[in-house]
Amino acid sequence: MSAITRSIQAMDLLARKGPLGVRAVAQQLELPLGSVHRLLHDLLEEGIVDRTPSGEWELSYRLLEITGHQLERIDLPRLCRPFAERIAEATKETVNINALSGHWGICIDKVRGNERMQLDLRIGNRGPLNCGGAGKAMLAYMSDEEREDIYLAPLPAFTPMTITDPTRLRDEIARIRSRFYSIDDQEVVMGVYCVSVPILDRTGRAAGAISVTGPSPKAPGPGIMPVVEMLWDACGHVSRRLGFSGSWPPVPVTTTLTPELA
Repeated sequence: MSAITRSIQAMDLLARKGPLGVRAVAQQLELPLGSVHRLLHDLLEEGIVDRTPSGEWELSYRLLEITGHQLERIDLPRLCRPFAERIAEATKETVNINALSGHWGICIDKVRGNERMQLDLRIGNRGPLNCGGAGKAMLAYMSDEEREDIYLAPLPAFTPMTITDPTRLRDEIARIRSRFYSIDDQEVVMGVYCVSVPILDRTGRAAGAISVTGPSPKAPGPGIMPVVEMLWDACGHVSRRLGFSGSWPPVPVTTTLTPELA
């Protein structure tokens, strides 16, 4: 029996019958006492279990936290889809819905526009966070420690426009945080441009992003703001549903939202 199997069995037992002493856990699982003792201490180090004042073992709230993140990701397509359909119809370009998973962005849904040239990511496609509108938007709202991990790791390149220098990437992320949207200027595919806004969870951390991708050039400034405002509106609604309670967008905005998007 693998260590993973034993761990899952122990967590299941504690969820159903805990708190339990180490001897009771060993008896229920029919495992050696020493093995169970080591297993529980390993789970304790990872924050999965806690000790009660009487010395028994019980599940901690870490599993709820993990499950909560997963449920948020599962719920994202349903929450985002109506907005994505509206934005795709308005822009005639493809709208991608992305979730943050570790140090990667995952395409979890998309609505195709009517333009012939599309960045047609398949559902489940995984991409790095140093390039692309959604990847950089999510990177901008990870923790400082997580961003540092990305900066220090090898930064993959897809086109000559991909940012692979950590210093340049840091500067780019600072700009994204100052304006609350990101631009992809042919960083993944030449001739394809993207604008994206992050979706924030209850802690203010990126849970995902919505992006508009297509052949029309996109650059920071007044020209892109009508699309940014649609993305702000969509991501703001979804972020609220995920528990975000701060001001939206979470940066000073100098442009005026159109009435239908306010």
